[in-house]
Amino acid sequence: MTGAHFDEFIHVPARLSILAMLAPTDWVEFRVLRDHLGTSDSALSKQISALNDAGYVDVRKERLHGQRSTRIRLTPHGRAAFQAHALALEEIVAAARKKPGP
Repeated sequence: MTGAHFDEFIHVPARLSILAMLAPTDWVEFRVLRDHLGTSDSALSKQISALNDAGYVDVRKERLHGQRSTRIRLTPHGRAAFQAHALALEEIVAAARKKPGP
């Protein structure tokens, strides 16, 4: 995927926030996402499931030091889709900033 592409699926505010938080990282723990976004476990789980079903994120559940841990990361497809969507948003903002001609 290259160039700008506005993605209605990604543009849902909760999904856009999740992908924006995942974009500069490798793996992010579920609880970190939840706390940063200020959402409930169930609301976040629903959005992560939708993103996972669409192939935008990978989810890894494991036990670390006797505690369950769920980590999430962007897939290559998800990273490309997010970058294309972000570029489309940047183009929209740039167009809105242009001064009208005479």
